[in-house]
Amino acid sequence: MKTTRTRTLAALALAGSAALALSACTSSPAEEGGGSDEAAGVECNVGISMPTRSLERWINDGEQLQASLDEADCTTDLQYADNKTDQQISQIQNQIAGGAKILVIAAIDGEALAPVLEEAKSQGVTVIAYDRLINGSENVDYYATFDNYEVGQLQGEYIVDTLGLEDTDETFALEPFAGSPDDNNAKFFFSGAWDVLQPYVEDGTLTVPSGKAPKSDDDWASIGIQGWDSAKAQAEMDNRLSSFYTGDERVDVVLSPNDSLAIGIIASLKSAGYAPGDEYPVLTGQDADKANVKAILAGEQSMTVWKDTRTLGDRVFEMIQSIVAGEEPEVNDTETYDNGVKVVPAYLLPPETITADLVQEKLVDSGFVQASDVGL
Repeated sequence: MKTTRTRTLAALALAGSAALALSACTSSPAEEGGGSDEAAGVECNVGISMPTRSLERWINDGEQLQASLDEADCTTDLQYADNKTDQQISQIQNQIAGGAKILVIAAIDGEALAPVLEEAKSQGVTVIAYDRLINGSENVDYYATFDNYEVGQLQGEYIVDTLGLEDTDETFALEPFAGSPDDNNAKFFFSGAWDVLQPYVEDGTLTVPSGKAPKSDDDWASIGIQGWDSAKAQAEMDNRLSSFYTGDERVDVVLSPNDSLAIGIIASLKSAGYAPGDEYPVLTGQDADKANVKAILAGEQSMTVWKDTRTLGDRVFEMIQSIVAGEEPEVNDTETYDNGVKVVPAYLLPPETITADLVQEKLVDSGFVQASDVGL
């Protein structure tokens, strides 16, 4: 089943990457053709607020963006908030007080930052939401992310193609998971996958023995795993397997929205006696974390959706350069991301499906991971 959304993002991403040769951050006035009403730019003083060090990807994201900005002689302050909303708010307040003119924020709770962003706006700070949309505030200026709906569609399409659901008389037992209810991206991941899979649930090709099949996209949070926690995903999968898969019943496919949940699900499957082979469940993921790439090569996970976060960092770096120069940053979506107060101008990047046969070409050869880190 092919995605019904128009896929024009790859060309845009390539065009964006070609722009990396632009000049370093500067506080000089905009030259020609700036799209902003501002006559001059701002000081390149950037606060970077990341949610946690507990997930590999956030460490990589934060450190890469900081390195790019430091190389461009910008002032940077990178903070990690240990998945604690109050801590993130306090860190952002300190960055504002420290003179940050641009904030790059990957929110822990997309609903909780409105007051501190009001404070930022009063100080003339430009806010870029990084990968996760910040909701309930008019003071979010830009959003940079991947096409999160397409992430879910790639997972759903992989399941359809791998099991041959378009042309089969068989039925398959599915257990769907969703991401953290406080993460705005999680609803897009689930919607993308569920829009592909739900017709097969409705016609009985996919059954959900646990009963944890949301009636619609809007009910996704009912199966969400708070904090994207691997241990919580493992406990949930343990409960489903022990309660609904007794005797000869076996789970055939697990929709996991990301790699951290997949790690917990793998541990649960192992403890229940599942081993890689023909009867091992199809298991999805997202992020291409090193542990999960190893699992894919070992047959313990079927695929991951790769969001090359280096390109996201590069795109945000380009946005910052434009803001500093007094120009309007490039966006390619002005319709999708309504945060409840405004539609936030966004730049979307395309995700990719990674399976075992693509690890070397896509991940290793591109330098995203080292061969030794994934057992190659």
